[in-house]
Amino acid sequence: RRALLAQHQRWVGTPYRLGGTNERGIDCSALIQNVYRDTFNLQLPRTTRQQVKQGRQIDRSELQPGDLVFFNPPGAVRHAGIYVGGGRFMHASSSKGVMISRLDNSYWQRYYWQSRRTLEPTHLAGLADSLQR
Repeated sequence: RRALLAQHQRWVGTPYRLGGTNERGIDCSALIQNVYRDTFNLQLPRTTRQQVKQGRQIDRSELQPGDLVFFNPPGAVRHAGIYVGGGRFMHASSSKGVMISRLDNSYWQRYYWQSRRTLEPTHLAGLADSLQR
């Protein structure tokens, strides 16, 4: 959780830009890709359409920091973020840029689609072990 919140501090305020991949502008799937690479040394695909196929689907009640949350709002574009704990997720909002929002917000509740666990305990244990060396 601390590592994810540190990533939030790095990215907070970065404006949303569809197709953007850096601090000048970023979209939701690129934010996920960057955070996973830099925090967990794990390479995820670039798009939400590909990311939603990663790992295994979990129930919303099982969410743990690092799990991916997906939303299906009106229109052609789906949205995604990273659960950071405490009922909150980090994402690149199209109106406010990179931020943390509450899952129980009426908008996000209405369009919640699914959650996925891409980080299994064995991967996290191996990462923690390598960081201690």
